[in-house]
Amino acid sequence: MRFRHTDGSVVHLAYCTNVHPAETLDGVLAQLRDHCEPVRRRLGRDRLGIGLWLAAGAARALDADPGALRTLRAELDRRGLEVVTLNGFPYEGFGAEEVKHRVYRPDWADPERLEHTAALARVLATLLPDDVTEGSISTLPLAWRTAADERRTGTAHAALRTLGERLDALEDLTGRSIRIGLEPEPGCVVETTRDAVAPLTEIGHHRIGICVDTCHLATSFEDPDTALDTLARAHVPVVKSQLSAALHAEHPHLPEVRRALAAFAEPRFLHQTRTATAAGLRGTDDLDEAVTGDVLPDGAPWRAHFHVPLHAAPAAPLTSTLPVLETALTRLVGGPRPLTRHLEVETYTWQALPAGLRPRTRTQLADGIAAELALARDLLTDLGLKELP
Repeated sequence: MRFRHTDGSVVHLAYCTNVHPAETLDGVLAQLRDHCEPVRRRLGRDRLGIGLWLAAGAARALDADPGALRTLRAELDRRGLEVVTLNGFPYEGFGAEEVKHRVYRPDWADPERLEHTAALARVLATLLPDDVTEGSISTLPLAWRTAADERRTGTAHAALRTLGERLDALEDLTGRSIRIGLEPEPGCVVETTRDAVAPLTEIGHHRIGICVDTCHLATSFEDPDTALDTLARAHVPVVKSQLSAALHAEHPHLPEVRRALAAFAEPRFLHQTRTATAAGLRGTDDLDEAVTGDVLPDGAPWRAHFHVPLHAAPAAPLTSTLPVLETALTRLVGGPRPLTRHLEVETYTWQALPAGLRPRTRTQLADGIAAELALARDLLTDLGLKELP
C-alpha cells in the first residue's frame, strides 16, 4: 500500500511474510497465492506491499538463478503484490517447532550473515517495482548478548562496513539504493535505540541505520519521542519501521494477571519480559521465567516481547502497547517530512497465540492480517497521508 505524504514523497506500508514460514522458492510462491493475494483482495486494493522473508536457501537460489528471480518478480506482478523491503533477521528455520535463540544465528561475526544479507540486497534490487529506486532490509542487532565479546564485535562492525561498500557498488551497477537497518531487540547486544548509537556511529556508513520495531521499543519501556530524538541527534537514519505491539500487564503482582500472562508463554519463540524500576530496566529472557518465579520485580507494569495483533488487544486484565506504536508513528511520518518511508506490520506470532485467539484457517488468518493493515492505514490517513491507488 502506498501513501502520499504531505511533503510529496511516497510512504510504503507492507506486512511481513515471516508469518507464513517457507524455506524454498516454491514455498514463497505458494505464500503469494495462498496468503498474500487473499489479503490484498480483502482490502479491496489493486496493489499490496509485502515485506518478504526469504530463508537462506531461497535467497541463495534466487541470487544464483536469474530465471528464478524473474519468475518470482512475474508472480508478484500477476498477483498485485510489490516488494520494497525484506526482513533479513531470521536466517532459516523460522517455522520450526522451537525457534528461541536460534533466530540470532548466524550473527554478524559469522561471515555467512554478511553473504546472506548481500544476497538479499541483490535480490531486492531486482524485485523493486520499476518506479521505486530505494529498498530496505532489516537485520539482527549484531548478536545475542552472550555471543559477543570485543573480538567478535569488531568482526561484526567490519562486516557491516564491508556490506555498505557492496551496497555502494550495487547502486552503481543497478541504480537501486538498498539500505540496512539494525533492529534493536531485548536481550541482544543492541537492545535499545540508545544502544544502537555507538556501534552505528563506529560503523559509520550512510547505508547502515536502524529499524525501529515498536514492539521492541515498548518492551524496553523506551519513550518514542526520546528514542527518535536521540537517533536524530546522532544522525542515525531510520531505514524502516516495523509496526507491532507488545503484551502489557499493568498489575503483574495479581494472581489473575500472572495466569493471563502464562497463557502466552509458549515453546516456539522467545518472549523477553521487562519492567522499569527506579534502578533501571530489569528483565528475563522468556515469559515463563517471569510468571513462574520471583526473579522479576512486580511492583510496576511488565511488558513481554510477544507481537500481539494490532487491531485486537488481549482481553483484560492484559492489554497491548498500541499507544506506543501510535506515538512512534506520529513522529515517524506525521511531521513535515517522514523520518522513514518504509513501514511494515510484523505480527509473526499468530500461530503462537493462546488457542482461543489463534486463527484456525487460512481465511481467519487473512482476515486478521487485513484488519491489522486496515488499522495501520487509518492511522496513516489520520496523520494526513493520502492513500494512493
